[in-house]
Amino acid sequence: MYQIQILKSKVHRATVTEANIDYVGSLTMDEDLMDAANMLEHEKIQVVNVNNGERIETYLIKGERGSGIICLNGPAARKAVVGDIVIIISYALMDFEVAKTFKPTVVFPNAANRLV
Repeated sequence: MYQIQILKSKVHRATVTEANIDYVGSLTMDEDLMDAANMLEHEKIQVVNVNNGERIETYLIKGERGSGIICLNGPAARKAVVGDIVIIISYALMDFEVAKTFKPTVVFPNAANRLV
């Protein structure tokens, strides 16, 4: 059998709270959101900016728990401004048959990036 990439986790419509061009790179996310979305620090993610259509790939860094932080770092900071709405996605590689019944984790934070 073969393997395919499938949606594993998604944080749907989070608000960018910071953009730090001077940081090495990545996206910093509130650890509460990471846990709720079943995402890990250093996991590869795709960030889709609803406001401007930009799509980038980077990795996650844990942000302060309960802070609501969504911060694009390094070159990624050029792809969004504070207040933009983003969708943060991770994928998993799995057996085709397993993928047929797999259910991804999807989180819908409020405007302050808190769980509701």
